[in-house]
Amino acid sequence: MKVLIKKEITSHIRSWRFIILLALIVLTFGASLFVSFSGLKDTINNAQDPDSTFVYLKLLTTSDNSIPPFHVFLNFLAPLLGIALGFDAINSEHNGGTLTRLVAQPIYRDNLLLAKFFAPLIIVSVLFTSLVMLMIGAGIMSTGIHIEFQEVVRIIGFIAVSIIYVAFWLSLAILLSIIFRQGATSAMTAIGIWLFFTIFFPIVINFIVRPFIPNPNYISEQEYLAWHELILNLMRLSPSQLYTDATTSILMPSVRSLGPVSMEQMVAAIPSPLSFKDSLMIVWPQLTGITAAMMVCFALSYFVFMRREIRC
Repeated sequence: MKVLIKKEITSHIRSWRFIILLALIVLTFGASLFVSFSGLKDTINNAQDPDSTFVYLKLLTTSDNSIPPFHVFLNFLAPLLGIALGFDAINSEHNGGTLTRLVAQPIYRDNLLLAKFFAPLIIVSVLFTSLVMLMIGAGIMSTGIHIEFQEVVRIIGFIAVSIIYVAFWLSLAILLSIIFRQGATSAMTAIGIWLFFTIFFPIVINFIVRPFIPNPNYISEQEYLAWHELILNLMRLSPSQLYTDATTSILMPSVRSLGPVSMEQMVAAIPSPLSFKDSLMIVWPQLTGITAAMMVCFALSYFVFMRREIRC
């Protein structure tokens, strides 16, 4: 298992596609961090912002509207990273004739599949952890403000959620690489699924549900909020929406609800940050959904790969 994982890590970090994606992620991280640092003083001095004391969380969520913050960029780039690392995991070995040689060795098939899954996750984990450590180091050197324990816990939670999000797209790409013989077919299918859930799925939901929403002037506030809650729940069938909800609650301690809120609830709410446990309880369904989707895709990959007959 260790030999297979080392082989996969070596092949990934030497490939041009990983180098290109690494450069894109580092550039977007640097650009969003530069924008966050430029407006950091105004953010810290903003007394009306309950999250102003969490300086290092602000570095990941603050923007001047010229470019999105890093967690929004990652919502777009993380699926591409998972797809690029897994779309030819099996079919490239099959087309190259090395898969029959591997399974002919005293190696279990499940170990081969697990190595194809865990090796990219190790690379992604090291990448995200390194970027966040660079962000913390740059923040300490520029501001001199020490990082709080709650910020450390929330940043670790953000990294964990991002890794699970990449793992879902990686497991989906591996499943497609087992189903389709050609790497181009599996890559285009995975990208098509990503584009559908990221761009077209919200349009389809709004196109179907919006005509049935009654006129707000003829219904109560609770009924109007219930319709919008229905739209939001349907949107949460998309992995990108689940990731957005999870990172929003983890990186913004003042977020108390991810759905529509009535005027009575807004008046009674006190603008104060929540503990990490409370924020985690808010997004626990989202985290469970992403993890379950990842496990289902990997289980299907395992089932199909273990039953497939491998020939030259």
